[in-house]
Amino acid sequence: MLLLASTAPALALIEYTDTQRETMVDMIDQLEERHYAKLRYDDELSSQHLDNYIDSLDSGRMFFTASDLAEFESYRMQMDDDLHKGRLDAGFNIFNRFQQRLVERLESVVDTLPEAIAAMDFSVEEDYLLDAEDRPWATDQAELDDRWRRHLKNQVLSLRMSEKPQDEIAETLSKRYKNQLKRVQQYNSQDVFQIYANALTELYDPHTNYLSPRRSENFNINMSLSLEGIGAVLQLEDEYTKVVRLVPAGPADKQGELKPSDRIVGVAQGDDEEFEDVIGWRLDEVVELIRGPKGSTVRLQVMPGKAAKTGERKVVTIVRNKVKLEEQAAQKKVLEIPNGDKMMKVGVIDIPAFYIDFDAMRRGEKDYKSTTRDVKVLLDELQNEDQVDGVVIDLRNNGGGSLQEANELTGLFIEYGPTVQIRHSSRRVWRDGKRLRGPYYDGPLVVLINRLSASASEIFAGAIQDYQRGLIVGDRSFGKGTVQTLIPLPEGQLKLTESKFYRISGDSTQHRGVVPDVTFPALYDHEEIGESALDHALNWDKINPVRHRRYQDINDLLPEVTRLFQERSGNNPEYIFLEDQVDLAEESREIKYLPLNEEARRALADEQDSKALAIENKRRAALGEELLTSLDEDQEVTDAEDVADGDEAENDDSTGEGESLASEEEEVPDVLLTEAGNILVDTLLLREQRFAAHTPGGEKAVTE
Repeated sequence: MLLLASTAPALALIEYTDTQRETMVDMIDQLEERHYAKLRYDDELSSQHLDNYIDSLDSGRMFFTASDLAEFESYRMQMDDDLHKGRLDAGFNIFNRFQQRLVERLESVVDTLPEAIAAMDFSVEEDYLLDAEDRPWATDQAELDDRWRRHLKNQVLSLRMSEKPQDEIAETLSKRYKNQLKRVQQYNSQDVFQIYANALTELYDPHTNYLSPRRSENFNINMSLSLEGIGAVLQLEDEYTKVVRLVPAGPADKQGELKPSDRIVGVAQGDDEEFEDVIGWRLDEVVELIRGPKGSTVRLQVMPGKAAKTGERKVVTIVRNKVKLEEQAAQKKVLEIPNGDKMMKVGVIDIPAFYIDFDAMRRGEKDYKSTTRDVKVLLDELQNEDQVDGVVIDLRNNGGGSLQEANELTGLFIEYGPTVQIRHSSRRVWRDGKRLRGPYYDGPLVVLINRLSASASEIFAGAIQDYQRGLIVGDRSFGKGTVQTLIPLPEGQLKLTESKFYRISGDSTQHRGVVPDVTFPALYDHEEIGESALDHALNWDKINPVRHRRYQDINDLLPEVTRLFQERSGNNPEYIFLEDQVDLAEESREIKYLPLNEEARRALADEQDSKALAIENKRRAALGEELLTSLDEDQEVTDAEDVADGDEAENDDSTGEGESLASEEEEVPDVLLTEAGNILVDTLLLREQRFAAHTPGGEKAVTE
């Protein structure tokens, strides 16, 4: 056993239990036997496990030094042998050293904070590295001290930029670090075991996780699982609680201001209570603050994406509520698309999730809710009552759901045939889909997707594309093509990836996602969001295709459809505005260092605001609207402004999976949805023209 020397006041060492020994042995057996990747936990994986564990503890490289890392090297090729036998010494020894370093540093920061802030000179030309992954391990304590000096200086400057009174800054940071210190001292063996176990499971793939008994509900929190809350999926990233996505039709989704990739830095109850600074808090403790009874109010202090560059913050006020199945139901609307002297009518069906009330179905209730049942009703209404010329299926932000519903929904648009192939870790492949011939909607069809369209959404969109049943437009989808199962362990559970999805073309949806036929601007940063952004994601591959019908000649029409789209969007001020904002967000992401000189920092913020203002006025000038002298004049938050505020924010009409359809009160046009409607009309007219050109006398032929 490696002995770790300490000069700090003695902390109670955290030790593992006999049950955790059994759990680790069982978990490794399950990983080796049942995981799709078929990886053995050997010396190579042991080496990766060590690196991943150290990185999961000190991802910012703010506590360990190179000498600590040198001591840990003796574990590199030993952990696999030890863990197979239930010996967890390496993980717990390394954690105890980390806790020791953490406590030493936080105590030092708290003790010296007022003097450190008073000594800060914001006129000095120096900077702060944003991406911790680019930092080397500090060679000694002096290098760590300087790293912490810059870190604290950056925090102080961020508070100054957000107009925090100078005399309150020391108190705010002191309270923050005292809270962190208190939480560090509350770590227990379950916490350590979960971190150590997940540092291994993540090497198999990012969706395989160990869940401890106490934290299984709150690991990568989905607050829709709570009885009442705001409806958001959260995760811990460095010191921050980060918004991963919003739950369809949940309170946060409907309120509209909270965005994916926003960081929650403060939480306050009601309309007037003070904010609790939650930077550095444990995820489950932040969730406890955010959750609350239906009808109560919670205020979130949020750092949007550009706040990492400027220190700006915003307050989001949300009334807690329950997430109801009926509020997540598919919805319809009708777009009117001009075509010469007449208007074409395009039906839009927004599908927030692939849902089904399994309990009601099992009870034999005839009117149980499901995506397919709801969409069938809406399709009938659009055809018979609204007399639409075609249909757009809006799957933006649809994170998936029931595989059964993805198959059933596809069956509404094809006569019969397979929808998806599933390959098990045993390499056995089975197929699912519409087994019997039956009626289906055979009119013009477009499917609109984005980076948050995942899993079941990708199965549906991929099948429509493979059958050439309709055009897929938007941004490349998420790329999650794996299936997980929960396995009980002696202590806790293992969520394990056991199968992969494949399209009927044989292509996997894993990693690459569904590539649209016509591509729209990427409102989400692919380097931050999507399967390809996750470490150790399983690779894309192919299996044998399934023989299937191709309903249309979409590939023949695509060049002309694309040309018309580019010509139209190139002259559309709203679309150009959106592209400009995406470009501005890309430019912002290129910033690697923040100036710690206050004048330079404010100049950077002013420069970004100036560029955003120029883009807004460019749009207004093209539309003949009054120009602004500052962005503060415009109280309406538009889709593209949100892209500038947060690197991966989405437009207001499509941020919430249940809010993808703009309400009548909204003034902001959903330019992407409108363009999807335009593309559908283009496809319809081009097909009619070709049909007429090949019909004697130019008359339409009638077929049985």
